[in-house]
Amino acid sequence: MILFPNAKINLGLYITEKRSDGFHNLSTCFYPVPWSDILEITPHDTFEFSTSGLAISGALETNLCYRAFMLLKEAFNIAPVHIHLHKVIPMGAGLGGGSSDAAYTLMGLRDMFKLPLTNEDLIPFAQKLGSDCAFFLFNQAQIGTEKGDVLTPLDLSLTGKFLVMVYPNFGISTQEAYAGVKPKKARKNWEKQFTKPLETWKETISNDFENSLFPAYPQLAEIKNELYTIGAQYAAMSGSGSTIFGLFDQEVKLPESWKAFQTWSGLLP
Repeated sequence: MILFPNAKINLGLYITEKRSDGFHNLSTCFYPVPWSDILEITPHDTFEFSTSGLAISGALETNLCYRAFMLLKEAFNIAPVHIHLHKVIPMGAGLGGGSSDAAYTLMGLRDMFKLPLTNEDLIPFAQKLGSDCAFFLFNQAQIGTEKGDVLTPLDLSLTGKFLVMVYPNFGISTQEAYAGVKPKKARKNWEKQFTKPLETWKETISNDFENSLFPAYPQLAEIKNELYTIGAQYAAMSGSGSTIFGLFDQEVKLPESWKAFQTWSGLLP
């Protein structure tokens, strides 16, 4: 079984309050994008996990694919498998790659072992793995609230828009990103701004993490400004960074200065 866990971008993100459990409540719009990893799951005598592509740090016990397998093994006593992950989506990039890998592992194992679970039934498992993990079970525009794991579908399509994502070859840890934020309430019904023309979003939609991370990493602000210079209708940082993306009406040529970065560009499906 071969799967292609995709990334996401955040079309606006507001940190609304600090929670008693140490996490933060937020309000954001998740949107799926086609920058993808490759995940292969095959039956095996013992559990094995292997990787290729971008190097993945940390012990096996902390890997979200492994944790997804263990959750379903505990609940349904599924047989061992070999999971191979070819990592393409950069880490610490605000693209949700690890969460997507976990969600696709849940769905892949569900299908392989014919477990009596809908995607909705998988939500509680996904919520144990990461705040934005549940989003990837549905892969459609959704408003995320609370920790980002309470989802409401949004009638929004960016099909045909040209997307550019720029990862400046360094990640930002979630801990560092949240250390600099000052929670404040989002504007009431801010998501209604998505019904307005794309070119107006930059005046009404923002990402709260930019306020603290742009001064700390001026290169991120420079990339965002360059996206607008080459014609972006809307540009922002995704999640807690460090990827900056831009949405365009038509295909554009990327600046030569970005050749040193990891980039993805193409029409949205």
